[in-house]
Amino acid sequence: MATTPDTPVRLRIDFVSDVVCPWCAVGLASLEQALERTRGEVEADLHFQPFELNPDMAPEGEDAVEHLRRKYGMPAAQLEANQQAIVERGAALGFTFDMERRQRIYNTFDAHRLLHWAETEGRQRELKHALLRAYFTGGRDVSDHGTLAEIAASAGLREEGAREVLESGAWADEVRIGERFFQSHGIRSVPAVILERKHLVSGGQPVEVFEQALRQVAALVRQGE
Repeated sequence: MATTPDTPVRLRIDFVSDVVCPWCAVGLASLEQALERTRGEVEADLHFQPFELNPDMAPEGEDAVEHLRRKYGMPAAQLEANQQAIVERGAALGFTFDMERRQRIYNTFDAHRLLHWAETEGRQRELKHALLRAYFTGGRDVSDHGTLAEIAASAGLREEGAREVLESGAWADEVRIGERFFQSHGIRSVPAVILERKHLVSGGQPVEVFEQALRQVAALVRQGE
């Protein structure tokens, strides 16, 4: 449906990501700053969708440096340079990466279950931010149920409700269905930001790239396309 020129365009945005993905934290910060720049032109209907970087990760997790060196075949110097680049990108966007605290990488399936529940409670965005901060800034174990429940409480959710979700296995099917859906549509890396279910912006792009995409897609919606 076309909108009038002075009416903000409401865009559905699916943010496909993992909570142990540093570029997802960068991408989210960039997207949100782009949304601030387009305030009054664009309104976001933002949904966080599941993607596991390491779906077969053992419950106890793995040493972060060793895992990344093995997975990507990077020499230590290149890995350190990449990590520093991430830290600097985060700092420029107001997000703090503490790589000294982030000693391990964890399985995130339960975190994604909690995010699905948080959406039904109207607090998904708050929980996403809390999980990213807990892991990348605080170095917390985002696979541990007690830790996840505390993080949920810090995001304005009921801690007891979070514990019930985690202990019951609720939302597991929804997470798996969501993961399969986006993988079947070609999503192989994250973040993947999908506007209006059909326009893809891949990676932790600069604010200007997201800003341009938001305006372009909003213009298409205004035209009824």
